[in-house]
Amino acid sequence: MTSLRVDALTVRLGDADILRGVDISASDGELLAVVGPSGCGKTTLLRTIAGLVRAASGDIRLGTRLVATHGIHLRPERRGIGWVPQDATLFPHLTVAQNVAFGMPGSSGRRSPRRRRALDPEVGRVLALVGLDGFAERMPSQLSGGQAQRVSLARALASRPALVLLDEPFAALDPLLRHELRESVPAWLREEGVTAVLVTHDQEEALSLADRVAVMRDGRVLQEDAPAIVFGLPATAWVAGFVGDAVFLDGQWHEDVVDTVLGRLPAQWAEHHVAGDVAAPAAGTAVTVMLRPEQLGVTSDAEGVGVVRRARFTGHSALLEIGLAGGAILHARVASPAATPPGTRVRVDVGGSALAYRPADDEGVRATG
Repeated sequence: MTSLRVDALTVRLGDADILRGVDISASDGELLAVVGPSGCGKTTLLRTIAGLVRAASGDIRLGTRLVATHGIHLRPERRGIGWVPQDATLFPHLTVAQNVAFGMPGSSGRRSPRRRRALDPEVGRVLALVGLDGFAERMPSQLSGGQAQRVSLARALASRPALVLLDEPFAALDPLLRHELRESVPAWLREEGVTAVLVTHDQEEALSLADRVAVMRDGRVLQEDAPAIVFGLPATAWVAGFVGDAVFLDGQWHEDVVDTVLGRLPAQWAEHHVAGDVAAPAAGTAVTVMLRPEQLGVTSDAEGVGVVRRARFTGHSALLEIGLAGGAILHARVASPAATPPGTRVRVDVGGSALAYRPADDEGVRATG
């Protein structure tokens, strides 16, 4: 197993900084998920770790090996990294076994022809690992999308890499196959003891699969932590809104409570918990308050503070859109919308604590929502 550590990584294209002082790490055998909006630098980060892009500054370590730093840029083929792209780019004229063998050391050239390496026991082992032990002689044209993606993963694992990089490998699959591979791929990686970095635009995928999650924006990592902490104690209001459904309200801070349109709520100063040296603001300071829709209880009440505007059924639950006095809107997740149809005036109760941040307008996040 091999750990990954990236320190102060900066990548420039022309005059633009694509990555700006990025710090991430993954311990031996961990799966690190990197999420962020399109264009934030996720794929550039992967390509730089792989050695396909040269860093302007910063360090990249694989275990004890320094593979990139000032004056050092180890070539991609010497880094021992496996790559699984979004689309399974298999050689159409080679069998499944030959495609897998292509990724093995010495798979080309006179020393070990591809066809001989396709008979290697290691090929059979990794095909069995990904559930394709009966597919060795099939051609790529005979595979489904999910099977082709598993071959791509087997090829990456066959080289016994120090690290596997997965660039949105499930994005092009239908929901059933995506669910299947989301379950199996992390299990295969952990069975092999392989450290991995998964880039995805799907926050649910990242939170459910990874040991750690890094959230990127504009070439920077805003937070890296365990999924439960990234979701439960987001470092900023923007991170809170990106990693899950969130309700943002204006508020005033008063020690351990905030005054909001929903009344006085118990609250935590989120930035203190994430970066312990950030002190809470003075009493009366304007803040942004974040709640999760699951924290809101909704009850029909003629004297309530809001009116249900619409209900959106999502299968296992429903999301109610509730209009409040002054034009504010919030969303509450309920088991069934039947008791509070659109037009119903409701009382909104809050369970648990709110999180308070500096005003969200500073980050481009709506202060009401």
